[in-house]
Parts: sequence; C-alpha cells; structure tokens
Amino acid sequence: MSTTRVKVKIRCRRCGEKFVLKGKKEKGKIETGFRQCICSNEHDFDMETDD
Repeated sequence: MSTTRVKVKIRCRRCGEKFVLKGKKEKGKIETGFRQCICSNEHDFDMETDD
C-alpha cells in the first residue's frame, strides 16, 4: 500500500483555533506531525480530511 498526501483540517474543541496541514495517509492512519494547540490542548480536536 502506498502513502497518500492529504489535506487535514484540525479544529480545537477548547478554543476554536483552526489549522490546515498536509498529512500522510497510510493504512487508514493520518500523520501530520501536529501535537498540540496554542491553548496547550493535546487531545480534544475535530479532524477532517479532503481526500
């Protein structure tokens, strides 16, 4: 299976900050390198991809 580049939209559920990143999709998992929001939130996000 090959790696696919996808556009990922991330929205913080705590402060509402939005991020648009490029990520790699492989075996159903998406990796963007994104770790935390500017409000220090590390887990509570909405993620959406443009396949």
